[in-house]
Amino acid sequence: MPQHQDGQPAPPPTGQRPAREYGLDLLRVIAICGVVAIHVFGIIVGKDDLRGSTQWWIATAIDIGAIWAVPVFVMISGAFVLDPRAHRAGPAAFYRKRFARILPAMIVWHLVYLLLVRLIMRGEDLRPLLLGRMLLDSTVFTALYFLWLIAGLYVIAPVLAAFLADGGVLRARVTAAVALGWTTVAYMLPGLALLGGLSRPNILTSWNRWWPFVGFFLAGWALRKVVLSRRGTILALLAAAVLLLESVWQYGVAPSHRLLQMTFPVMANGALVMIAALLIFVAATSINARMRIGPRSAGLLVRLSDASFGVFLVHLLVFEVLRLLIPAVAEGRSLAVISGTYLVVLLTSFAISTGAARIPYLRTVF
Repeated sequence: MPQHQDGQPAPPPTGQRPAREYGLDLLRVIAICGVVAIHVFGIIVGKDDLRGSTQWWIATAIDIGAIWAVPVFVMISGAFVLDPRAHRAGPAAFYRKRFARILPAMIVWHLVYLLLVRLIMRGEDLRPLLLGRMLLDSTVFTALYFLWLIAGLYVIAPVLAAFLADGGVLRARVTAAVALGWTTVAYMLPGLALLGGLSRPNILTSWNRWWPFVGFFLAGWALRKVVLSRRGTILALLAAAVLLLESVWQYGVAPSHRLLQMTFPVMANGALVMIAALLIFVAATSINARMRIGPRSAGLLVRLSDASFGVFLVHLLVFEVLRLLIPAVAEGRSLAVISGTYLVVLLTSFAISTGAARIPYLRTVF
């Protein structure tokens, strides 16, 4: 890549598109596989009577071991959304483009999970007060809160992009570090307060779901050009694995180590998972810098990457159908059954998403 005299990469010539970030495409595909694993294997993790058994530990290792996926998705979004090129036409153009993509998906999939899943498939009584509370708290269905989270980050993106535009990489990294540190402390305080007899949880609703992820959003832009050596990349991945293994162990022994869990909660915004997600992201950017991929493989990777949003939206519906049709899946007590279910859910969701991308109008909500 051509460079300025100061050693920074020069922008591509006018009219030339920047090179595709295949490393981030690969990371996006791996991350969506992790998200699906969290929701499928979580059915075993939630069985208290299985806690401590071999199959419970395996399911927990898969579930908690994939918890980095959500913050990494936010970092990937930040790496592209905070690019000054996305804001050249001004905030209005940016909002039109981004919300034309996310608003139809928000409306359609909230209706799908409310009416089809909760009302028809589960037969739930959706009283107006309950419905209003679910909408205000973004608890309509398991993972739909992520749409509110991303929408909130889109709202503040033009402000962040303007602030970062002339500050260079140092400003971006310092701001990301401050935001991540603030969030880490914010999620430690409720546990510490509870130890002192005070119940002061962080309250999140549809309208403020975004704030705990601003640090990750900024970090995606701040770290997008980091290139570690091959040895550094391997060490980063090993360190991330150690942190995630500790998180798995900590989650498993949480009832016996209350102080540890309250001080360093095992969650996307907990300190250990946060560091692991950052390490995984910079490993991906480093791999991207060295990645060489043929046209056919690149085409497949791009299709799978582009389908990941649709997989996120539809996989819970596929899982719900399997739970309705197959009693052993609904029971969630067999690791073999749930492992097979995971593969079916993942492959079916990718098939639906890639197929929907070829259908006019339908592709607007995938």
